[in-house]
Amino acid sequence: QKAEETSHKLRTRISRGEKRNAKRMATVAALYGIDEFVRTPEQVAGEFAPAQAALLAQRPRPVAKRVWASIDKEQDEVIDDLISAALDRDPGKRKQWVCLVDGDRKQLRRLRLAAKKSGVQIVFVLDIVHVIEYLWKAARVFHEETSPEAEKWVSERLLEVLRGNASHVAAGMRRSATLRGLKEIARKPVDTCAGYFLNNNAYLHYDEYLRRGFPIATGVIEGACRHLIKDRMDVTGARWSLDGAEAVLKLRSLRSSGDFEA
Repeated sequence: QKAEETSHKLRTRISRGEKRNAKRMATVAALYGIDEFVRTPEQVAGEFAPAQAALLAQRPRPVAKRVWASIDKEQDEVIDDLISAALDRDPGKRKQWVCLVDGDRKQLRRLRLAAKKSGVQIVFVLDIVHVIEYLWKAARVFHEETSPEAEKWVSERLLEVLRGNASHVAAGMRRSATLRGLKEIARKPVDTCAGYFLNNNAYLHYDEYLRRGFPIATGVIEGACRHLIKDRMDVTGARWSLDGAEAVLKLRSLRSSGDFEA
């Protein structure tokens, strides 16, 4: 909409002070099956340390992965397509459905409404990598970014979050900021992180998710965003019509999903 409403002084280039407003947001979906993988909070916390990389070897791989993307459809339509495709795989609704999200309230509402309309029970899980990023931003309020103290601060609180104590972590970091007498601007990353945890507490039961063998990170969808969208659509100097970009995304989605020949 911004692109359609924007006019430029010159037809072939941007003048000083002008902005393109020409990028569109793509909605990307991924559907796959995966075996249960039970692990402990301590094991998962260790996965994020380079020395613990060997622990990842036993992790099950996604199977029958299907990805697709659109810049033309509304997010609601892509979500409906996702639920419909999942129902095609599990028409009897016998499998355990898990949906990984990033905390976008609007997206969550749409997903929950689509699930209700379809009569499926879905466990929503907040991506742990987003949680870690919020913790690191809060850590910089108390410690230097590259210091061992900051890393220790994040590791300790991550472990507590994985144990199902996100609300306690939120309260603790806010209390620390208050005891240090930090002003509103200085402590903002702490309050933002704490608010993120409290607002999404219903999707932060990682102790239960790990015990039941659920995935807790969005690596599949992050990978799809990269190879479906950025590797082709976001190259320097590329310009797309809406129809042309949508057609290319469909072709790339078919190929990535192994459906191209069919």
